Amino acid sequence: MAAELVEAMNMVKSFRVSDLQTLLASMGRSKSGLKQDLVGRALRLVQTEYSPELLKNVRQLYESRFPKTSGWLAARRPEGIPVAYSSLSSSPTATSQGADYLNGISKPIPTPAAEVKLVPLPFYQTLETLLPPTELIDVNSEKLQDSQCIFELTPNQADQIRNASELRPGIRSIQVVLRLCYTDSIGVQEDQYPPNIAVKVNQSYCHVPGYYPSNKPGVEPRRPCRPVNITPWLHLSNVTNRVTVTWGNFGKRYSVAVYLVRVFTAADLFSQLKLCSVESAERCRERIQDKLRFDPESEIATTGLRVSLICPLVKMRLGVPCRVLTCAHLQCFDAVFFLQMNEKKPTWTCPVCDKPAPFELLTIDGLLSEILKETSEDIEEIEYLTDGSWRPIRDDKERDRERERSNTPEYPVVDICIPEANGHSPAHSSTSVGMAGGPAVAPGGGAVVDLTLDSSSEEEGGGAGGDSEDTEDSADSPAPKRGRYNYDKDLVTAY
Repeated sequence: MAAELVEAMNMVKSFRVSDLQTLLASMGRSKSGLKQDLVGRALRLVQTEYSPELLKNVRQLYESRFPKTSGWLAARRPEGIPVAYSSLSSSPTATSQGADYLNGISKPIPTPAAEVKLVPLPFYQTLETLLPPTELIDVNSEKLQDSQCIFELTPNQADQIRNASELRPGIRSIQVVLRLCYTDSIGVQEDQYPPNIAVKVNQSYCHVPGYYPSNKPGVEPRRPCRPVNITPWLHLSNVTNRVTVTWGNFGKRYSVAVYLVRVFTAADLFSQLKLCSVESAERCRERIQDKLRFDPESEIATTGLRVSLICPLVKMRLGVPCRVLTCAHLQCFDAVFFLQMNEKKPTWTCPVCDKPAPFELLTIDGLLSEILKETSEDIEEIEYLTDGSWRPIRDDKERDRERERSNTPEYPVVDICIPEANGHSPAHSSTSVGMAGGPAVAPGGGAVVDLTLDSSSEEEGGGAGGDSEDTEDSADSPAPKRGRYNYDKDLVTAY
């Protein structure tokens, strides 16, 4: 009887919400509430009102979900799961530690979520599955839950890890990683951490990626959900490895999986990209002609498309032009910088249009690669024409500069020391007298005026020479106005 009771309770724990509601409704119980409420209500029903009829209903619901299995342990060990995973249910340590749950009944064994599929990651190549996607089961009503999984490494797997090359000090190219995601059978699931996550491997906490700070006001920091490397804390022998995941139970279902993977670098992916995904120049020209082909139904005819030779990621000249096959634009970004940025912070988003840019859809633009080799560094933009040809935009910029220079009026340089240049006669001066009694003459022909002389020097240096000049001028024109100093007040010749 005790064995059948334990078997029935384990079956109930694997039920979905619809199964739990069917069971509770058949026994006259309420079927409303969250899944954890339904599980607790069904477990209490099995414990308090155990009967052959109830056991029959439980078996029927269980067999409708797992038609190929005949027992609880068989359901926990589906075909194709490695032998290392079988230690989950056969480990005596796990059974003894869970003996305090539900009056001596052992804790539930983690359920393999066989229908959950994780999305492939470009920087990780899965070599072997050590633990298939397994749902994290909440064992009580506490917000923080602890879920354990156990696996062992074979001698071949341990040797692969020991003999792997180092990507950088302490980081090997062959790793054992832990991945978490939502428990959902629809489509492939991306990595998603549960709240308050902590991972402990063999009694030692391992590093879990933290939050990225946000530079935008009002935007919360985002946590990068990527595989957790647990290799440094593992036993590279036949000793059992125990992984404990602490997670926050807030109504969502999560699954955990462990894989043996090979880790690639950005340089490795770039080599793959150059080898397998380069679009020829001829195909690129056909794409350009398709975009610029005349459409009789359109009121606007496009005669050219401008493309920048500057990478939108780093604002530098493109080295290896790359774009996404599903994007409608012809603008490219630098493949090397794009892979390096996604290696550190995986977003896989097109920097031009913000649409998804998975590695499988990246391609190198062969035509733009040729253009970059043919153009000089000072050309930053080109224009594609309707026939698939192109032209640099530098000529237009130089033409604009020439037009600006031609619109600037050119004023002649006037030498005010020459009398004919300004239409005035040279200034008369009687304050600066040469050695022969006449005024000092500059090399350009103008009279030199000494403005440092004061009235006292004027009285001492005044003479007949100045009076004779004034007498000669007075016959033709009125005497000029005199200021403090004895020179023409209206005009002073400068040099």
